[in-house]
Amino acid sequence: MKNFSFEILHVCKQSGARTGILHTPHGDIYTPIYMPVGTQATVKSLTVDDLKQIEAQIILSNTYHLFLRPGQDVIREAGGLHKFMNWDRPILTDSGGFQVFSLSSLRKITDEGVEFSSHLSGERMFVSPEKAIEIQNDLGSDIVMAFDVCSKYGENYEDSKKAMERTLEWLDRCFMAQKNDKQMLFPIVQGNFFKDLRLESIEKTLPYAKCGLAIGGLSVGEPKELMYEILDNLKPHLPEKMPRYLMGVGSPDCLLEGVERGIDMFDCVLQTRIARNGTAMTSAGKVVLKNAKYKTDFSPLDSECDCYCCTHHTKAYLRHLVVTNEILGARLLSLHNLRFSLKLMEDMRKAINEDRFLDFKKQFMTKYYD
Repeated sequence: MKNFSFEILHVCKQSGARTGILHTPHGDIYTPIYMPVGTQATVKSLTVDDLKQIEAQIILSNTYHLFLRPGQDVIREAGGLHKFMNWDRPILTDSGGFQVFSLSSLRKITDEGVEFSSHLSGERMFVSPEKAIEIQNDLGSDIVMAFDVCSKYGENYEDSKKAMERTLEWLDRCFMAQKNDKQMLFPIVQGNFFKDLRLESIEKTLPYAKCGLAIGGLSVGEPKELMYEILDNLKPHLPEKMPRYLMGVGSPDCLLEGVERGIDMFDCVLQTRIARNGTAMTSAGKVVLKNAKYKTDFSPLDSECDCYCCTHHTKAYLRHLVVTNEILGARLLSLHNLRFSLKLMEDMRKAINEDRFLDFKKQFMTKYYD
């Protein structure tokens, strides 16, 4: 714990949302925060300088993908993920549990771990909780995630309970395997969409949470209202003095709703994925640049945004890049969408500190979604 601590800076009198600082070996993280996803040791198309210019505080990389290539040995020999990709700020690594879950027919889960076929080569491979921690130790990330079992939306009660119990068993093994005091293990709460399973999971997970807790198994295809209902149910039981991380969530409405419910950390691939398809998040809502109406629109993408894309280029130029499938289009829109989300979190922190979060939320939602 000497290398990690969390302090709450302010609790909004209007909403109960909070701001804080998570101290890590590679720097401080001001919360609530959105984390850009750099699955394979890169946020697609962007350099580390790009990420710093848009004020990314922390990025996420993925254990499963880096395990397959270039391999944990290569990254360990490079001196860890920070040196390998030349990023000197905090990194969180997902354990790979969700990716293995997504493999579906390619994997077999037992009490010992998961046997799966590589989606690249078809080679049979095996990851146990101990192996997931070993890989993350070699990656050298600041925050490491426990290896969990994510049950699918619509799973029956019996199978959801079994997945939750297995997650708890694996958490104990992860906890015993994680010995590096320069890395913080975040356990993951599971339980599907059954409130009693979620409460049992959080109760039995809390003893393993030393400076952070994650909520997994949400944003997996369910209606957003159901996700919010689960978060409302969990909120009174969440630890006060450590960051709470909602995994795989990043649309503007979900960020706002999550922060209102006491969530401190988020990640999502949405921002860069829709950028590659020619869609931008702006202060006035989504802009689909393939639309013909932007062909001669020489205004900035978002007049309220301070990113390179918005201060240097017009919608007409961006549309041209998108329809001609130029790489620069995806790069500029990725840069913008990430900056938009990071700026949204900055604005939320300011609103919380000024005790006006609910007013800010209402104003943003009206402008973005109406």
